[in-house]
Amino acid sequence: MDVNIVEATDKLEKNGFLDLEIDPTLDLFEEINKLKKEKNAVILAHYYQEPDIQDIADYIGDSLGLAQNAAKTEADIIVFAGVHFMAETAKILNPGKKVLLPDLRAGCSLSDSCPPGLFKIFKDKYPDHLVISYINCSAGIKALSDIICTSSNAQAIVESLPVEQKIIFAPDRNLGSFINKQTGRNMLLWDGACMVHEIFSLEKIFKIKSRHPEAKFIAHPECEEAVLAVADFIGSTTQLLKFAKEDEAMVFIVGTEAGILHKMQANNLTKTFIAAPPNNACACNDCPHMKLNTLEKLYLCMKYELPEIIMDEVLRLAAKRPIDKMLKLSEELGL
Repeated sequence: MDVNIVEATDKLEKNGFLDLEIDPTLDLFEEINKLKKEKNAVILAHYYQEPDIQDIADYIGDSLGLAQNAAKTEADIIVFAGVHFMAETAKILNPGKKVLLPDLRAGCSLSDSCPPGLFKIFKDKYPDHLVISYINCSAGIKALSDIICTSSNAQAIVESLPVEQKIIFAPDRNLGSFINKQTGRNMLLWDGACMVHEIFSLEKIFKIKSRHPEAKFIAHPECEEAVLAVADFIGSTTQLLKFAKEDEAMVFIVGTEAGILHKMQANNLTKTFIAAPPNNACACNDCPHMKLNTLEKLYLCMKYELPEIIMDEVLRLAAKRPIDKMLKLSEELGL
């Protein structure tokens, strides 16, 4: 993670903001709603956040939906319940607004797997390649990219380009490999991955299937190829939610971060959702970065308007260009 983010968090902890005790009698839902009105704030939350945060958020979505809503919000303050690259994206698109992240240590293993300095060296070796980067990357990587994509629009964006166009895809090798297979392209892939989506156990998935033969296994394209090969449906978080709601199956094994089960269950009260198990001793796949955000931290963040995402203007403008390209393409392609 960016050293500045860690240093800023350390300073906040020393000042007592993150560790400040909260009156246990407070109704945090009520207090957060009051703060939203007082400060003209909006809460954007990813599907991987804890249930309480999803329930209090003004908008819940995947990377594309969150980026689109961040771009058009009229709030003075954006509170981003997600990880740092998501809050960075909101700041990139809203330079005049205050963007807050409940815990600045909420990083991303995928983003961290692609340091801008090393990626620039890699990119410079292939000057005839266009760079498409998955939105799960730092502002530094976005600034080195030509187009940003999400898991929901990656295939459409790649297919919109001429077949002869050479492409570098970063930072997720699994998503890139999946898109290569779907499109017949041969994109050059950066060797990065998400820690959560790489630890699903095929053996344990098969065991669940043996107990629930009627279940459908649905997975996010960040999963490894062997896992995707046995999936009944592959899609982004929003696409997985849509499939679970519309498909006739009553039991689903879900191969993505376990936070999404909260929304799936809320949308489908009579259906059963089982988190695909990892190959470790944990009960489910929780992203340790996403789960750093809590309702208590969200309250403190809004009360004190800290921690705040601060970004160099030169970097912001460089990172905004490929995001704007994505948003324009998404609109043109009807995504």
